Amino acid sequence: MEANVPSARSRALAVLRVRSRASAVGLLPAALAVVLVAARATGRLAGDPWPTVTLVVCVVAALVLLVGGAFAAVVLRARPAVTPTVPLSEAAAPDLYRLVRDLADRMDVPPPSAIALTPDCDSWLEDRSHAAHRRGAARVLGGAPGPVGPESAPGAAPVLVIGSPFLWWMRVAELRAVLAPVVAGTGPSAHPDIADARGFVRGLDAAVDVGGRRGLGWIAAPARLLLRLCRTDAAEMERGVAAAASERAQGVDYGLRIVAQEQVGLAYAGWDRLLTRVALPAWRMGRWPAHLDAGVVSALTELSRRDRLAEGFTSRLGERPACDLLEQPGLIDEATSLLAARLFHGGPAEAGPDWSPVDWAAYPEEVVDRKWRTEAARLHAALDALAVPAGRPASPSAPASPPAPVSPASPAARPGSPGASGAAGAAGPATLAAADSPSPTADAFAGPTLERVLGYLTDLGGEGAAGEALAGRITGELAREERAAGPAAGAGKARGADTLPLFPLQPPRSGRDLLADHVTAMVCCAAVDSAGATPGLDWLDGPVLLVGGDRRSDLAPRVLSLVEDGNPEPLRDWLSALGVRPEKPVRLV
Repeated sequence: MEANVPSARSRALAVLRVRSRASAVGLLPAALAVVLVAARATGRLAGDPWPTVTLVVCVVAALVLLVGGAFAAVVLRARPAVTPTVPLSEAAAPDLYRLVRDLADRMDVPPPSAIALTPDCDSWLEDRSHAAHRRGAARVLGGAPGPVGPESAPGAAPVLVIGSPFLWWMRVAELRAVLAPVVAGTGPSAHPDIADARGFVRGLDAAVDVGGRRGLGWIAAPARLLLRLCRTDAAEMERGVAAAASERAQGVDYGLRIVAQEQVGLAYAGWDRLLTRVALPAWRMGRWPAHLDAGVVSALTELSRRDRLAEGFTSRLGERPACDLLEQPGLIDEATSLLAARLFHGGPAEAGPDWSPVDWAAYPEEVVDRKWRTEAARLHAALDALAVPAGRPASPSAPASPPAPVSPASPAARPGSPGASGAAGAAGPATLAAADSPSPTADAFAGPTLERVLGYLTDLGGEGAAGEALAGRITGELAREERAAGPAAGAGKARGADTLPLFPLQPPRSGRDLLADHVTAMVCCAAVDSAGATPGLDWLDGPVLLVGGDRRSDLAPRVLSLVEDGNPEPLRDWLSALGVRPEKPVRLV
């Protein structure tokens, strides 16, 4: 037995002593009532005031027993929180099950009762032997609906949860080395005292969640009190279990584990970039990339190419990947990708008309281009709400005023016309008077053009009032759209273990950031429509603009100069060099 197991067991006994003392406190009034009744029956407490005292104590004891029994029932029956995962039957991953069982045999510990995947860069053991879990057992991927095999039995070994990115990025030997200390944890977990203490703590945690429901608030207070009393001992117990597992696993692939831990850090970096830069824009549009785990290989390969610290890592790709341990990697990748969208964004649990998968080959056209068109349409809707005309830039005499209306159908808007060449006098006094008129005619909203955006955001006064108003409009409209979309947009439920998303990826964006994103989308749409550019996908940065097949990464600072400083000249120079015509209408969604 490892040196840390007795330490973990002593901490587990301390946790159980908290439970015993709580039970003793609950039974104390009943014990006192029994003593008083027995004393009265034997004549030892005759006369006043003992009849009244005995009655009061009996009533109090009955109430305490009733409340304590209800609380104990909640703790015993409340369903502890379980991380949503994609369960794997042995038929879906026979080689992976053999690898895990071989690890358990080498370390002389019980094998995990089942294996499940999570869309995260982590692995752990999770106890799912609670009766509530057995009643609500999920369907096994690759198997039939019903209980999840051995994990449904009381007292069964915990379930091994593996981060799905590990399977696609790591090689088989690396995965084996990383899983060894995790699998070794089944040994200490099988100790009766440790298992009993863990069950008590999980029950209290579930009772706190139950106490958040209407009419059950009284349950949360004692549960929180008991959790505070056993928090330190429970934490030390888990440290002892982890230390014992690590010590037992030292004899299994210890040297390779040090190298494999470098791959864990690299996988986490690439996975985070893939989710926040690539998957999140698609999720916000009601699309979810169907093969995130396959995409992480491309993202990490690109990261290895860019980062000199990661040189040599790509040479590993010639070895057997751990996903070869699965019978149907594509099917499992799709299931974990859908779960990732649910956990990190709050999307629906199943695909539908407004929540459909997208392949990587179709991502630029179906996500990037659509994202740009949608944001450009939202930008122009905000301009319409602000009654911003589509015309020439603002005059120096009115630095904060919107541009005056000029119709693209008029001579002043047509390339090669006298108005376009600057000979505006040829249009005559009537045309000039119409151009200076602020009345919101049909020509004032002559179509979605980049020139309309540039003219409005050009701030000759330098105070940014125009940008603030436009950013506020966009922020409000986006908030209304997300509220209307509901959980698919990340709204989630109110509280508890079912709250979605469980792990939101990004905090709310500021109005300036949203405005910059929408202006960038408008510029990209104009470049695609009038300069032959194309939407593209960068594995680490998400949607990008491609010109001649090359990524243009110099657009962002020019957009920020316009949005934050009201200076359009850097962006105008960039558009001119690219051949983009700001006055040409842009196609929207």
